[in-house]
Amino acid sequence: MRFLHTSDWHLGRAFHRESLLSAQAAFADHLVATVAARRVECVLVSGDVYDRAIPPLDAVELYDETLARLRAAGTRVVLISGNHDSAIRLGVGSRLFEEAGVHVRTDPAGVGRPVHVGEVAVYPVPYLEPELVRASWELPERSHPAALTEALRRIHADGHRGPRVVLAHAFVSAGETPVVSESERDISVGGASIVPAGVFDGIDYVALGHLHGRRALREHVRYSGSPLAYSFSEMSHVKGSWLVDVDASGLRGAEFVEAPVPRRLAHLTGTLDELLTRPEHTKHEDHWVKATLTDARRVPAAMERLRERFPHALVLEFAAEAFTSDGPARAALLATRTEPELADAFLEEVMGEPPTEEESTLLRSAFEHCRLEEGPRVPAQRSAARTGTPKEAAET
Repeated sequence: MRFLHTSDWHLGRAFHRESLLSAQAAFADHLVATVAARRVECVLVSGDVYDRAIPPLDAVELYDETLARLRAAGTRVVLISGNHDSAIRLGVGSRLFEEAGVHVRTDPAGVGRPVHVGEVAVYPVPYLEPELVRASWELPERSHPAALTEALRRIHADGHRGPRVVLAHAFVSAGETPVVSESERDISVGGASIVPAGVFDGIDYVALGHLHGRRALREHVRYSGSPLAYSFSEMSHVKGSWLVDVDASGLRGAEFVEAPVPRRLAHLTGTLDELLTRPEHTKHEDHWVKATLTDARRVPAAMERLRERFPHALVLEFAAEAFTSDGPARAALLATRTEPELADAFLEEVMGEPPTEEESTLLRSAFEHCRLEEGPRVPAQRSAARTGTPKEAAET
């Protein structure tokens, strides 16, 4: 059986306010063409189909059209929800889609029920928010490793004797600390986030989603990465999908198929005069550009002047050391802190003393509540701060 492993489409996402819909449509064309040319029997989409829980209408239309074209090309589709998707919205109609060969799995209750593609059993594991499965699955702790360990236990309990493929959307590591790009949403607030690759021992191929860079953690455990660059931190990424062959003996091989690049990225550093005059920057004139200016003083109308040479310049920043002595240190510190840690630091700066343990706990609870509201499932119960009077909300 031949599979095409892709993930993290993020349909509806913009790149610094530039629409990516045409680039995402070009990737859909590439996907359909690859399926036809390489005789792919099943496309695996490992989560984050959309960029947000309520996607724009043109993104929904592109999703619908892409599924129809893939089926018309003769392939089946197995697709799971990611942490950016609304599991309930994405899962609407999934029971009817099954009959058409499109298997959309968003409900944790279905983990362990495979999709059979020839002799291969494909097990879709949607993004598992630890807090939302902890009680029903009787997890020993609130963590992503605990949730995925239980998911794999259910898969092994199914008893399929042939080759097995698993789709999962998670932060998986084979021992090293994975490199996270700026466009990947933090999932650590809901408990320990990093899942050891050993959780997937005994599976013939694991199609992972969540991290936007392609990588092979082990021969049979791989991230496809996103099909497009969604931040300047992904400038060096090679985007595409894994073409995976599995037979009765297990994994036979994996080949990376590169995706089309709609417009390349460049990060340029120097004074404004250097960026506007140096000949070595000619090759970047049609790129999306992030510019860091090192001028000793802020230059008036810098972006307007920059766009005279680089019409697709999107981001302009000024080197911190030119204006403040502790700029680089502060920037480095901010880049390594989580959102709750930044909130704690903000309170300490404006109040003159660090928050109490009770205040820090309340802040983390607030971040988690907001993330759950945006995430795959929305808890039915609202807090008093959301349902009470303004006075009650303020007191809460």
